[in-house]
Amino acid sequence: MLARHFRCLAAASLALSLTAPVGAGPLLEVDAGGALPSAWHVAGLPQQTKPFTRFSAVELDGHRALKIEADASYGNLVRSLPPTPATHLAWQWRVERPLLNADLRLRSGDDSEVKVCVFFDEPIDKLSFLERQFVRHARARSVEPVPTATVCYVWDSHLPQGTALANAFTRRLRYLVLESGTDRLDRWVAERRDLAADFLRLFGDECDSVPPVVGVAVGADADNTRSHSIAYVGDLVLEP
Repeated sequence: MLARHFRCLAAASLALSLTAPVGAGPLLEVDAGGALPSAWHVAGLPQQTKPFTRFSAVELDGHRALKIEADASYGNLVRSLPPTPATHLAWQWRVERPLLNADLRLRSGDDSEVKVCVFFDEPIDKLSFLERQFVRHARARSVEPVPTATVCYVWDSHLPQGTALANAFTRRLRYLVLESGTDRLDRWVAERRDLAADFLRLFGDECDSVPPVVGVAVGADADNTRSHSIAYVGDLVLEP
């Protein structure tokens, strides 16, 4: 359990390895020529041997978007931010092939067809003693900063909209289900989230103020269920 917990934290830390100033505005701009955005990079688990989730730039129904394909794989496309106030995050996403056998409540089913994640710099003294030790252990073994709190918005095939739960391996990452089921497959769905409100909903049990945002990520994983998903994310924007 400790090893898996550390790998989750270390994978998140890779999202913070490149820092470039950013204000309100587009975070994920897909080039018409098909190139991945230069401010982002693919990150996986430390010393990952399993396949990486694949990311490619596409145009679909008039949207320039990021295609995310997981095939028994793990990976995120990540972008770091300097400490930034938690405002609003908007994007559009679309699922073409869902993960029908995933179950985020279980370690064996902890996969998602698409997720948009936000990294927060929560003060470490807000964590329990055990979780402080986990984070300190991860930071001592990593050359990169390790975020203390991660909110991941997910599209899930089974859990009801509005479901909030901790990752099956670590409470430093918590999920919020925004879309559920298969009724809206193959169509673009727009989202806009109040990051401060969502942080307090998911982490308010340990922190009563909202820390700055220090990174974002989009991704999908199907390594635990050994399955295959296809989804798209576009128009990711940080708004006032």
